[in-house]
Amino acid sequence: MNKGKKDKKWYDNRLIPWVLPIFIVVFWQFLVQYKIITTTLLPSPLEVVDAAIQLSVSGDLQTHVLISTQRALIGFIIGGVIGFILGLINGTVLFFERTVDTTVQMIRTIPHLALIPLVILWFGIGEDAKIFLVALGVMFPIYINTFNGIKNVDRKLIEMGNVYGLSRGKLFTNIILPGALPSILVGIRYALGVMWVSLIVAETIGTDAGIGFMATSAREFMQMDIIVLTIVLYAILGKLSDLIAKLFEHRLLKWHPAFRKK
Repeated sequence: MNKGKKDKKWYDNRLIPWVLPIFIVVFWQFLVQYKIITTTLLPSPLEVVDAAIQLSVSGDLQTHVLISTQRALIGFIIGGVIGFILGLINGTVLFFERTVDTTVQMIRTIPHLALIPLVILWFGIGEDAKIFLVALGVMFPIYINTFNGIKNVDRKLIEMGNVYGLSRGKLFTNIILPGALPSILVGIRYALGVMWVSLIVAETIGTDAGIGFMATSAREFMQMDIIVLTIVLYAILGKLSDLIAKLFEHRLLKWHPAFRKK
């Protein structure tokens, strides 16, 4: 125990990762306050905070954030489940890998945001189009990481499971899934980032609510503080998503040496 404390470095402190973001905000405030950057080009952090307070008091901020979060989560669940099932089937059944994987990989290389004109023709400009774009963006990172995770499970462990007479179900739950889990969770973390990027673009398509609507509306009225606020909101939501994913990662991979608390 004493050895662990001795090995702990100063940069292991949990506050260290926040030093650089705080420095950037302070430096940003300094640049605007001393008019090195004009407020018409970039509002100060204090003006952005003031805009957030005003929108919070009116209740608009909470409403738009809630609507965007709902869209993101629905799209993430739909795309994530499809990607996971596809990766699972193609990774475990050779017939599906041979017949389906190449097609999925070809579709994966198409930038999903390039499909916006087609998506509008299919779904119009309603909620379905936005959720579809998010789901499509999320699906492929989870698919490819699930697929690769399963393929990279140690074959000797699978052979050992067969020698001990494990059924297919137990072989999957006791060896294949735990072995693929680190890769699957990496896919989920990456997909969470894609989820917010997809939503930013999707919410510019004829919407009347959500963070994207706030940004579009603010752009029309040249409200720079609200535009920057929407960017900050996406960054905060993205960071929160990543923190939640990391929390799950540490809980589900307690057995893995790389994720044990030092």
